Amino acid sequence: MTVPIVKDEETQQPIPTIWRDTIVKIVDAIRFNNIDDFNAIPYVKGVSEKDAEGFQENIEDYGCRLTNLPDATWQSSTCQWMREYWDALIDLYTVEEGESDLALYLRVHEKGQKFEFEVMSIHVG
Repeated sequence: MTVPIVKDEETQQPIPTIWRDTIVKIVDAIRFNNIDDFNAIPYVKGVSEKDAEGFQENIEDYGCRLTNLPDATWQSSTCQWMREYWDALIDLYTVEEGESDLALYLRVHEKGQKFEFEVMSIHVG
C-alpha cells in the first residue's frame, strides 16, 4: 500500500512511502556512526561532527544499540504538516529491545518535486 503525502495541520499522518528509503539510510548512517555516509545521502541536510556526537551520546545514554528499521516502524511513526514543513517522529528499534523508547525527530521540507530531510534530534520519546 502506498502512503501519500498529506498536508494536514490538524491530524498526524503515517510516514509517506516516498520518504521511507531516505529515512532508512539516515538511520543506518547513524547506527553505524558514519558521518561521511550520513552527509552523502542525497536531499539530507548534513550534520556537523558535534551534532553527530550528540546523536551518539543520546543513543549511548539510552544503553542499547540501534538496529535496522523493520516494517513495523511505519505502523507507529508519524508526521504532521506544520504550514512550511512536516515534523516527523520515527520510532527506532534496538538490538536489545526491538521497539524502543528512542525516536528520530526529523523536519521534512518540500523543495519543488523533492523533499529535504533535516535531523533535529534522537531522543527518548
